Amino acid sequence: MALIECKEVSKSFGPKVALDHVSVNFHEGKVTGLLGPNGAGKTTLIRIINRITIPNGGEILFQGRPITQADVEKIGYMPEERGLYRKMKVGEQAMFLAQLKGMSRADALSALKDWFVRFGIQDWWNKKVEELSKGMAQKLQFITTVVHRPSLMILDEPFSGFDPVNADLVRKEILRLRDEGATIVLSTHDMGSVEELCNDIALINKSKLILSGDVQDIRRRYGNDNIELEYTDETGRHTEVLPRETGGNSTLKSFIDRGVTVNSYRELMPRMNDIFINLVTGKEEEEQQ
Repeated sequence: MALIECKEVSKSFGPKVALDHVSVNFHEGKVTGLLGPNGAGKTTLIRIINRITIPNGGEILFQGRPITQADVEKIGYMPEERGLYRKMKVGEQAMFLAQLKGMSRADALSALKDWFVRFGIQDWWNKKVEELSKGMAQKLQFITTVVHRPSLMILDEPFSGFDPVNADLVRKEILRLRDEGATIVLSTHDMGSVEELCNDIALINKSKLILSGDVQDIRRRYGNDNIELEYTDETGRHTEVLPRETGGNSTLKSFIDRGVTVNSYRELMPRMNDIFINLVTGKEEEEQQ
């Protein structure tokens, strides 16, 4: 079921078209990657969902009805441009933002203490925000985005500023939140994270939605139907890539009949990074002509 439905959403800023009749759904309990090159219209769509920007046409539905300001309060939005009050203490800042989202002081304090321990920043509660490194500030921003357990979380480039260890920590938290029922929109250029985290994707290019759907289905759709066979014989370990028409069960049986040990047999699918580049640069269209 779609938590958010964007129907024929259009937005122009003077002569510049930012979104051109974009229709896309964000489904409950799933992570959807909102993808596209810089300037494609992703941030404009996010701002329209949050009612920061008003569309010129189309509508946004929340649980099947036009979205309201009360619905926006159920959204946790972490923009790419981080916004923290540098002179405030870390704990004070976190409490302020949590209560701004409707949490009681007691609930906010309990939840934040748990998150601070989870992210290893409990010793920074009484320090000023301006003392935080970029990565530490990023952790605080993430925590204040999700602490009130919003039904929809929109994360714009959530891994920027993180080293690999902390990026992995955030990835695991995103998956945990999804497994607990959260609907998450992940706007990122990190295609590795898309493959690891996203159930669905929506790709916007030049203000138009050009691709959407299940990640694995899309990878299969743009694949070349090759099979990778890894086996071991008396001369050692080998890997062969076979076209599907010659790499089916009969070929697998022929290898087994030769007395080799088949270690793995899998369908090769293109990486999302390659699909993204081909579609955005038009190479996919050229290849199909």
